[in-house]
Amino acid sequence: MAAKLFLWTTRMLTLLLAVVSVLPMIPVGQWWIQLWEFPRLQLTWALALPLGLLAVHAYWDRPRKEHAAWLAVILATGAWQLSHILPFTPLWSTEVPTAEVQPDGDRKALKLLTANVTYTNDHYAELLAMVQREDPDLLLLIEVDRAWAERLKPLNQQYAYRVGEVRSEGLGIVLWSRFPLLEREIKHLVSERRPSIFATLDVPDIGPVRFIGTHPVPPGLAGQIAGDDETTDRRDSRVRDAELMLIASHVQKDPDNRWIVTGDFNDVAWSDTTRLFADLSDLKDPRRGRRLLSSYPADRPLLRYPIDHLFVSDGFHLIDLDRVKVPGSDHFAVTATLAVARKDDKKPEASAEEEEQAGKMIEEGAEDAAEHGVSSSQ
Repeated sequence: MAAKLFLWTTRMLTLLLAVVSVLPMIPVGQWWIQLWEFPRLQLTWALALPLGLLAVHAYWDRPRKEHAAWLAVILATGAWQLSHILPFTPLWSTEVPTAEVQPDGDRKALKLLTANVTYTNDHYAELLAMVQREDPDLLLLIEVDRAWAERLKPLNQQYAYRVGEVRSEGLGIVLWSRFPLLEREIKHLVSERRPSIFATLDVPDIGPVRFIGTHPVPPGLAGQIAGDDETTDRRDSRVRDAELMLIASHVQKDPDNRWIVTGDFNDVAWSDTTRLFADLSDLKDPRRGRRLLSSYPADRPLLRYPIDHLFVSDGFHLIDLDRVKVPGSDHFAVTATLAVARKDDKKPEASAEEEEQAGKMIEEGAEDAAEHGVSSSQ
């Protein structure tokens, strides 16, 4: 009886883990499907359970063909998960080259810090101390509401330039910069509730650097009708995907400049959407070939995955990349020190299929936003 229970438990667990591993391949935006894209690292570790049960049953009941078949399924599922994760380890080649050490130490560089502060958090003084300690040239803070904006006023003395939109409900986003802003604009790409920052920085000895800070809506979030307190069904991934495709398209149209795109994407680094974003924009992920840099949830180490992102164009090399504890927040901050490098001036070369897929995502995102009464006029 115990042997049969072990075998049936192994069958069900293996089948379940195999199904949820490939579920995000279905090209739909339903949140309950796309959320399985996030815990690939955790699902990989979970395969140890049916593998152990299978080994115990084979020991009890002697190995047979069914054991080999289920072992093959477990190994194939694990290989599929690892194919998403391994590019973010030292086993892979890097996308953003490591900056060479200059003999005189005189390297043109800038430091960036991106952090979702969590709007319900009230560790204002501790966050200011963290910023003072890290001393970035560019500081992007997400979920800045009125209380946070008031307590962050000391930053205006440290940074001469500022652009952003302060909003409640975790929708605010603000950039502080030591560099002059040649251009600054707040855009609501798909949803009028979701601002993104578009700016051009005048960086000394480097020249203009185009910057985008963004915070798309997470799949699975309970939605609200604009101007109403009524909670509707949970949001799918279509608006998020559309926002990322619109940003990629914006970068794609101006490949001659250096670009930095950062923020809480509410999407993992290995997802099809993020990979399509990188292909369309020709932006590079400095985590590739280095480390996963999982950033959320900060207080649950075993459940973390990488949703806070930094992408850069060619023309930048990496000096340092790290994550920093944000007091009271459920996100880690991402910090990067970038050195200026020669641009290769290569144009983005997305395939016609990728362009078509991105266009479809933008249309579906606009439809979703209209259905929920939050469509943007832009």
